[in-house]
Amino acid sequence: MEKDIRLAVIGVGAMGSQHVKDIQTMPGVELCAVCDLIPDRMEAITATSLIKSFTNYQEMLNLMELDGVVISTPHFQHTPITIDCFQKGIHVLTEKPIAAQLSDGKIMIQAYKEALNQYSDLKFAIMFQQRTYGYWKKIKRMLDDGELGKIIRATWIITNWFRNQSYYDNGDWRATWKGEGGGVLINQCPHNLDLFQWFFGMPDKVTGLAGFGKYHEIEVEDEVTALLEYQNGMVGHFITSTGESPGTNRLEIIGEKGKLVFENNNLFFWKNKVSMLEHIKNSKDPYSFTEYNEMIIPYENHGQPGHKIIIENFVNAIRGTEDVIIPGWEGLNQLELSNSILLSSILYKPIQLPLNSELFRKNLETKINLSNFTKVPGKYSIPDLSTSFGN
Repeated sequence: MEKDIRLAVIGVGAMGSQHVKDIQTMPGVELCAVCDLIPDRMEAITATSLIKSFTNYQEMLNLMELDGVVISTPHFQHTPITIDCFQKGIHVLTEKPIAAQLSDGKIMIQAYKEALNQYSDLKFAIMFQQRTYGYWKKIKRMLDDGELGKIIRATWIITNWFRNQSYYDNGDWRATWKGEGGGVLINQCPHNLDLFQWFFGMPDKVTGLAGFGKYHEIEVEDEVTALLEYQNGMVGHFITSTGESPGTNRLEIIGEKGKLVFENNNLFFWKNKVSMLEHIKNSKDPYSFTEYNEMIIPYENHGQPGHKIIIENFVNAIRGTEDVIIPGWEGLNQLELSNSILLSSILYKPIQLPLNSELFRKNLETKINLSNFTKVPGKYSIPDLSTSFGN
């Protein structure tokens, strides 16, 4: 019989505690250890089991025989933990984002490449579980198959990441420059920015306008509007906020062959009978629209939050029976978009891509060093995340 895959979870707060529950339901997987700076978080996990608990992840890595770790710590900690795991030949699945800043993400990828020289089967995965959702997979397939032709515009209004002040008060690191490195761009929207670049590729220029603490008592951004310009003429808009209720999740894609809209779990396609661009050139009627057929596009969706699917894939990749669905290095594009939009908002000017990651690092350090924001101390608890994820 195959040996159980031995996993540990580092960081068992809101997200990590859910990963613990998912792992404990997986056959052929042993949750050997958990690690968190707050011992109280681990008591319920270890009270009735043989799971070891640690407050120092390096001690855990030295004492435990592990196949892989799932990292769900604050963002700045992803980099050193991941690198230490790679140096010991331990497989890594990290929560999004891969890091708080692009320069750290690049260091992680370099460490992974170097570790492969010694551990050739080493796996590195990132938790972009929304790529497993049926509607996003269907949109990706339609774009790849050219069903919309040349893409003219893509506009995503994603303002249903609503958060109350109590959310930000629940954790001294949350929504601070030093603890998180940003707000909605680095916490909630990595999923959407990852999907945006997955669908359309990377833009050439980004212009961002952010509101810092506009709706909440925080120092980082809680509202963002971004313009993304592409070399082929496509224009992208990305609008997000944690301060709108009821919020909106509407992705509108305009191509020469029609309009595709996803909203309220419905996928609509207005399919042009002729190319819009050809119609512009050839129509004798100065006011006529293209003729089109309106249709609802069916798709299959698993209906789950998706985290467990990614962890199961990670386990199977360690066993050698599957490829990693989203390799860790694919987290760099999302991080570059996030950093670029934020840097543009800070400097009040467009940012050319590829991003000067050193320029972003210096500006983030300035924000950290000049910060005089103080959080009110409180008792931090683990919230219920069941309504937080679209599925």
